Amino acid sequence: MVLRPFFAARRAFVALAFAITAAAPAAAEQVGEIDVDWLGNDIIVEALVDPDVSGVTCHISYFERGLIDRLQQGNWFEDPSNSSIACRQTGPITIGDIALDEDGEEVFRQGRSIIWKQLVVKRLYDADNQTLIYLSHSRQVQQGSAKMAISTVPLYGQDVTWTEGEPE
Repeated sequence: MVLRPFFAARRAFVALAFAITAAAPAAAEQVGEIDVDWLGNDIIVEALVDPDVSGVTCHISYFERGLIDRLQQGNWFEDPSNSSIACRQTGPITIGDIALDEDGEEVFRQGRSIIWKQLVVKRLYDADNQTLIYLSHSRQVQQGSAKMAISTVPLYGQDVTWTEGEPE
């Protein structure tokens, strides 16, 4: 298709712009790209290895608008806030120095617009239920975003190593 090189160049430009505007605490690796329609819209699937919890991998999916969709909608520099997340144990779990309070901590962020919007993944620890919780959501300066997804990794009955000492 004639437009494929153009889409690749656009994707490289958008990726460079995102890298400049939003440094991420952890890096995700793209594992899939699904063509949604003939307009160049894609669903991207990335694997995110938690930097402080080895043995846990999250898979994040999000929508990336194509050039024709950007031309039609007039919003050139922004992708939708929608995302999905699924986290699973993928090896022996070793937990490093993680936040144990109810605010949790940011594990990943990626720009979804040229300046302000970000896709964020936060990790929380539910001590009562011995569960790691991963929440993906969009961080926007105006109007916020109620679009979110959640995934859990139960630790109950698992052989878990805490490098900083197991929480009470």
